[in-house]
Amino acid sequence: MTGDVTVAEEVISGDAEIDRGREQVEEEAFNLLSLQQPVATDLRTIVAALRMVSELERMGDLSVHVAKVARLRVPEIAVPADVRPTVAQMARVAKDMVSRVCDVIATRDVEAAIALGKADEEMDALRRRSFGELLGDDWTHGVEAAVDIALLGRYYERIADHAVSIANRVVFVVTGHHPAMS
Repeated sequence: MTGDVTVAEEVISGDAEIDRGREQVEEEAFNLLSLQQPVATDLRTIVAALRMVSELERMGDLSVHVAKVARLRVPEIAVPADVRPTVAQMARVAKDMVSRVCDVIATRDVEAAIALGKADEEMDALRRRSFGELLGDDWTHGVEAAVDIALLGRYYERIADHAVSIANRVVFVVTGHHPAMS
């Protein structure tokens, strides 16, 4: 939203740290699996951690994609002014969902995990709105801007989807049941 190349570069370079974190968690999980032979809740926790860390890493990759769209358009701003409110709201919802899923992981709060689904519904509605804006008869920003908006919407929507998936895994670890199966 700001066309700040420094922020975009920070996000892009920060992805390596996320990748290293994923590798570290995977290594520790594999060590636990091979040395401790966990069962029941412990096994669910380790398996869920392996899957969640992959989802978190993918969220980082999607954030890099957002930053690359911004960097590509510098010194311009990738999002046309009349579409900024929708895309800015998508960014806020995605950021909020990431923050909330971090809390869910830390606290294992099942109700908070399930509540993330509501925010995902908001994201889906915002994505539909952004498509409506770029496919409307009054779109005058050209193909490049339309592609940018479509991609940004997809990236933010996927971040939200990954957050919900992680929250569902936390519910599974705590309860032994997947929320969709309850």
